[in-house]
Amino acid sequence: MPSAFLRILSIHRIGLQRMVVSVLLALALLGAPATGAQTFEEASAAYMRGDYAVAFESFRTIAAQGHARAQYNLGVMYGEGKGVPRDDAEAVRWYRQAAEQGHADAQFNLGWMSAMGRGVPQDDAEAVRWFRLAAEQDNATAQYTLGVMYAEGRGVPQDDAEAVRWYRWAAEQGFADAQSNLGAMYGEGRGVPQDYVEAMRWYRWAAEQGLAEAQFNLGAMYAKGEGVSQDDAKAVRWYRRAAEQGLAEAQHNLGVMYSEGKGVSQDAVEAVIWYLRAAEQGFAEAQVNLGVMYTKGEGVSQDDAKAVRWYRRAAEQGFPGAQLKLGAMYYLGRGVPQDHVQAYKWSSLAASRFSGSDLELRDNAVQFREEVASKMTPAQIAEAQRLAREWKPGQ
Repeated sequence: MPSAFLRILSIHRIGLQRMVVSVLLALALLGAPATGAQTFEEASAAYMRGDYAVAFESFRTIAAQGHARAQYNLGVMYGEGKGVPRDDAEAVRWYRQAAEQGHADAQFNLGWMSAMGRGVPQDDAEAVRWFRLAAEQDNATAQYTLGVMYAEGRGVPQDDAEAVRWYRWAAEQGFADAQSNLGAMYGEGRGVPQDYVEAMRWYRWAAEQGLAEAQFNLGAMYAKGEGVSQDDAKAVRWYRRAAEQGLAEAQHNLGVMYSEGKGVSQDAVEAVIWYLRAAEQGFAEAQVNLGVMYTKGEGVSQDDAKAVRWYRRAAEQGFPGAQLKLGAMYYLGRGVPQDHVQAYKWSSLAASRFSGSDLELRDNAVQFREEVASKMTPAQIAEAQRLAREWKPGQ
């Protein structure tokens, strides 16, 4: 991730791991509560009452007669461990029976089990086959997920145009994740000509449904003036909506806006609050910015030890800006004992990790490393180089 301080970020596509999984959705339950459980409707009512044991036995009896919805519901109960111990293989067996009768939700769930390797060997091609069958029945979740598979080249050749086609089908049904991903495709010019106005349109539809990622992206478009007149106040409004849902990127950017006084009154304390929320989720740029606030004593009492702690958390993720700052703290002996070996190690790592677009920062890291080296013995330099070679993210 580029390391420019207080940079406005951008989220793009939502991957398969974020897909809405109907295996976790409520059962398609029909009918009003009843005292017995001899029909599908009565079995459904027992489930809604929380009487899972009765619901399970009833669904099983009905499913054995070839009732597709009962077979699907049995799959869900096995998949979620309701009324029966969780058993992915049994869930797959019942999903398959319903799917082979054309039950779209069962087809989707069977595809998801194949994609995740739950109850069956992991098989993206098999997952795509079932997703497609459900998608062709206008199942929006399956259409969205098939778009993800094409976008990521999972189980099918990577094809942005096909991804856009499936995202659009789901998006036009009001599926927020598909709307957001379609916005990203327009924003990046993937599978369609780049069109920020069209990206904004799809992001807005998803954002108004409460999708945090779309709210963040809408904020970023306002902050940059892409597809819309630049408007920091509107950027803040959308960042805040996403931040209040716990999205770390939005929390960080809201901190940026308060720190710089963009769209809101400059408020270092408020900036620290939002940086802290994002930093505690492991968001590296927020950890760096929080470290800077502690270093400077802006919004918090000046505290070098706390600054070092936050720089270290980002540095250990491989964030080069944090690595360079941590090296400087070791060099100066601020918040940690002075240690030229550690200063050289972290500045060397930073120099090797800055991207080609950050040539000035990389040059700064190299110059700082040379300054540190001028105060070290050859043995110390060799030790620092060894530590840098052996370092791995997460250490």
